[in-house]
Order: sequence, then C-alpha cells, then structure tokens
Amino acid sequence: MNDAFPAVGFDVARIRADFPILAQTVRGKPLVFLDSAASAQKPRAVIDAMVNCMETQYANVHRGLHWMSERTTDAYEATRDAVAALLHANDRTEIVFTRNSTEAINLVAHSYGRGIMKAGQAVLISEMEHHANIVPWQMLRDAHGTELRVAAVTESGELDMEDYAAKLADGRVALVAITHMSNVFGTYTPIERIIRLAHENGAKVLVDGSQAVVHRRVDVQALGADFYVFTGHKLYGPTGIGVLWARHELLEAMPPFMGGGDMIGSVSFERSTWAHVPHKFEAGTPAIIEAIGLKAAIGYVEAIGYEAIAAHEAALTDHALARLATIEGLRVIGRAQDRGGVVSFTMQGAHAHDIATLLDRQGVAVRAGHHCAEPLMRRLGLDSTARASFGIYTTHEEIDVLAASLERVREFFV
Repeated sequence: MNDAFPAVGFDVARIRADFPILAQTVRGKPLVFLDSAASAQKPRAVIDAMVNCMETQYANVHRGLHWMSERTTDAYEATRDAVAALLHANDRTEIVFTRNSTEAINLVAHSYGRGIMKAGQAVLISEMEHHANIVPWQMLRDAHGTELRVAAVTESGELDMEDYAAKLADGRVALVAITHMSNVFGTYTPIERIIRLAHENGAKVLVDGSQAVVHRRVDVQALGADFYVFTGHKLYGPTGIGVLWARHELLEAMPPFMGGGDMIGSVSFERSTWAHVPHKFEAGTPAIIEAIGLKAAIGYVEAIGYEAIAAHEAALTDHALARLATIEGLRVIGRAQDRGGVVSFTMQGAHAHDIATLLDRQGVAVRAGHHCAEPLMRRLGLDSTARASFGIYTTHEEIDVLAASLERVREFFV
C-alpha cells in the first residue's frame, strides 16, 4: 500500500480533528507526535467522558445506595463488559482492573507464581521483554525459588523458536510470559504457536499485549492464552487503568494480590473471607474516572475498526521503512516479517539522545533510550536507540517530515 491508496474508509484528517492536542505548534512548527508506543494521545470522546463523570455523577462505586453511586457503579462496570467484549472473554468476571500492565503482571507473579507454582518450577520469558515482564519474575525467583529462563531472539528481531522449544522440553516450565508485540522491534510474535507449544509442554501462558491490543484485534479464546494484560493509556485512554484477563478457573484458584476494602466477603479480627472474582483482586477505591475513560477509548477505536487501523498502520510502517532506508548512516533495528508501527533506529556518529533532542527542535517527538528493555539493548550491542512509533492519527506527511528532519540531523554530525 502506498501514499496514493490509503486504507479504505480511513479518514485520518477527521481522526486528527478528534485529538485537540495535535492542533498545537512547537517552536512555530506543527507538532509531529511519533511517540505513541510510550503513551498515546487522547481523543475528545475520552476527555468528554471523564469530564462528564466528574461534573455530573461522580461518586464511589459498589458501596453507596444513592443515585449517583449507583449510576457511577453502572458506568464503571460497563467498562468491564466493554473490555470482555474487546478481548472476546468468556465472561465479564474474567476481567480484573489494575493500574497498568505492570501491575497486572505483578499480580500474576504474586498470586499465581507464589500461590500456585511450586519452588523449582520455571518461568520462561524472551530476550525482547519490557522490564515489566522481567523484573516481577526475578523477584519471584529470588523469593520463591523458581527458575527464570530466557528464550533467545534472532538477529532479525524475531523469537528464536528452536531455542524457545528447547527451553520448554524438560517439562519444568510452569509459565511462559511473553510479549505479543515488541516495543523495540515492532515484532509481532507468533503467539498462537508459542501458546500451543507451551500447552503441549504443560505450561500456562501470560501474554503482554500492551502494544498489540492497540493495533490489532485480540481474541483470547482464539489465541488460547491463559492470561492477557494491557494498559489503557496506550489504547488512547487515560493513565492509571489497566487490565488483566485470566481464565475464570485460574482466578478462582489464585489468592488475592492485595488486602483491603472491596475485595472482601467479610472481616473479623480473627479472619477474613474474599469477594467473588474479579473483585477479589480489586482492593480499595478503584480508578473510577479512568475506567470510564477507558470505555470511551474502546468505543472510539472500535468505531474506526481494527481492520482499518491495521491497514493504515501497515501503510505507515512500509512508508517509514522505505524513507528511512534512503538516509545514509541510519540503521533500522530489526527486520521481522510481521511487524507493527514501531521503528527503532541508530545513526552513525550520533547518540540516540542527541537525535531526539535535535528532532524535538524541529517539532518532531520521538523516544530515545533503552525503551525499558536494557537486556535486549545489551543483546544487540547497543546502549540506546531512537524510536518512532505510530498511531491512528499519524500521517504519511509526518513520516516525510521525520525523514527530512533526520537528514538535517545527519548533516549536523557529518
């Protein structure tokens, strides 16, 4: 797909008009925001939904008998229904609200890792994981005596399936925790095959969908996953709200993650009992307004349609790879066949931080650093990369601006 043939029915100009922040200028230049993989901008629908809640009906949920509490509770729980539908969950009780993907992974590491797994069993991750899918398993290893195994990544930025299969072969892996889409390479992992091999070797699978759920439709039943996590702020929703989907029987078997209000059945000084799932895992006053914003974000994305979004972003990625390939001294990191709208790169003679700083002076916002994937950077022999990442509001013209700006950056360091 090229510039002359945009995704059918995808009106990027209309979409951009829904994002008020994109109308501003930076140092007299139009803002070119290419950092959506870190956190996406928010459409008016999300902003309005959250403001409307605060202005007309805000109250705590699940506890009050007055009309505002009941109305807000209904709105809050409607988000659970929306998430269940988004992921094709069997039941709304399989949806647990967390603060973000990081908390969701920590919840599984604590409640499944310590509560269900046995010392001596192993967790298998990959070299391309975000810190959020590394550190909780290190903590589990150190506290609980589990083994942590790491599957290799190929030079092209894809999971080494032979190494992955070999690390499953002895049957000691109880849980595979792996990304659905790399936040560095943009690689989509062959997740159905990954899950099938894990199950054949007796392991459950947690999928970190923080990036993937933004770009492609996710059906947890079709995937065959056991746990799936994502965060609202990358899906054009607010910060402070994330999701853990897990099979009902696993949630029933797992002990609570935190104790306090809303997760209890009854409390005495002698003992406490737990609420039914999913509330067993949702201690304390939740992110009420943020959850309502997440529902608005899901509705907004689904109204556009994942098929149209995927086609638009595939065209953007193809265009970006073609344009960046013409810039002398620039190297794109990763050459996966199946990839999304995340492009990391280096430039000869220039540090990634300098690249990002000089681009910022031209109104172009990209990310620079290790992208919370230090082990992967070391595996690649790098300390950092610059990263451009695309969203539903990104245009081909913005990618052209990026390329022209990078040419000026290259000239600066020549």
